[in-house]
Formats: sequence, structure tokens, C-alpha cells
Amino acid sequence: MAAPTVTASLDASTYSPGDPITLTVGYADPDTRPVTLTIVLTDSQGNSSAPVRVTAVIDPLTVGVADDSGRAWTKVSDTGTTAVYRAVA
Repeated sequence: MAAPTVTASLDASTYSPGDPITLTVGYADPDTRPVTLTIVLTDSQGNSSAPVRVTAVIDPLTVGVADDSGRAWTKVSDTGTTAVYRAVA
């Protein structure tokens, strides 16, 4: 089993009080794969429905951000591989 990976980058190297901070987090888990379920219903007389397919990701990763100053981070977006957060310096 491979370990999840994460990268993080800020939009600047220094901030003054009140400056907006944008944090971009890239993340992946090589062991997480989508699963496709195919469902067919059959009644007691042997009549069957058309197949229905549903795709789901089992045990997806979640991202949380905290820092040692107690700053509040707000999630701006999350694609499932890249998350963007904002805070104020």
C-alpha cells in the first residue's frame, strides 16, 4: 500500500498584517480508486431491468488546514486533487 502524498504552496513568501493569504494544496492517494457498481433488478418472474451503473470513490481523502496562530482558513475550492484555501495575515 502506498502512502498518500501532499504538496502545499503559498502565493507569497512574506505577508503584512491584513494581507490575503492563498494556500494551494495538491493531494493524492494511489490506493484510492473509483469503483463502478452495476445494478440489475430481477423480479420473481425473471423480468430484469436495464443495467444501471454508479461510480463512487471509496474512502476519499479529505483536507483540513490549521496553523499555530489560530487563523481561520476558508476553503475556496476542492477538485479532489487540488484544494485552495484563503486566510488573512
